[in-house]
Amino acid sequence: MFDKSHRISVIIPAFNEENSVGKVIADLPMDLLDEVIVVNNNSNDLTSEMALKAGAHVIDEPIAGYGRACLKGINYLKGKEQAPEIVVFLDADYSDYPEQLMHVVDPIITEGYDMVIGSRELGKREKGSMTFPQIFGNRLATNMIRLLYKEQFTDLGPFRAIRFPALLDLNMVDLNYGWTVEMQVKAAKKKLKCTEVPVDYRKRIGFSKVSGTVKGAFMAGYKIITTIIKYM
Repeated sequence: MFDKSHRISVIIPAFNEENSVGKVIADLPMDLLDEVIVVNNNSNDLTSEMALKAGAHVIDEPIAGYGRACLKGINYLKGKEQAPEIVVFLDADYSDYPEQLMHVVDPIITEGYDMVIGSRELGKREKGSMTFPQIFGNRLATNMIRLLYKEQFTDLGPFRAIRFPALLDLNMVDLNYGWTVEMQVKAAKKKLKCTEVPVDYRKRIGFSKVSGTVKGAFMAGYKIITTIIKYM
């Protein structure tokens, strides 16, 4: 049975997500969580205000970068008197289903896993929720990880859970597009006990700053591939 004794914290990086971040927080199982941290990543809209109104703790990271925002959240948790046992990451755009959080966390609590990736490849995807470059890039990257690191992943999805001590041991450094894949290849190198669970995925609210542009998609793909090779 899940309760707050497991000390689960959630980190949500957010850049201009005033229309969606409140929905994400509202759908989380707040009664089972220690804290929800929204990292306001250089937003120029009402992201902070909407996150606060929904019940999150908001911290600011004024320099843009997905990985940079995640690191800001981690550093905040490191400074707390009582650290969490498990950290969950998910996006602020409402493409994930936050109510599936305990499904993602369950293998850590009940089966002793160190990290769980919420796989959109294994779950139900709304038509149009992922672009062709996203789907192709995911499959290319996960096949490269399988060949080079001998770890079976089907997705680099943002919805994931990891034991906090294991996360700190990974010494994450990427500041932008390579964050998720860095975590997975480092986990594979350190022989963490990893698994995946199916998660559902829908069209995001608003416009994607990465996959929504040709330049963003290209830069993300390039960074992912070079990160996989870098840590060999």
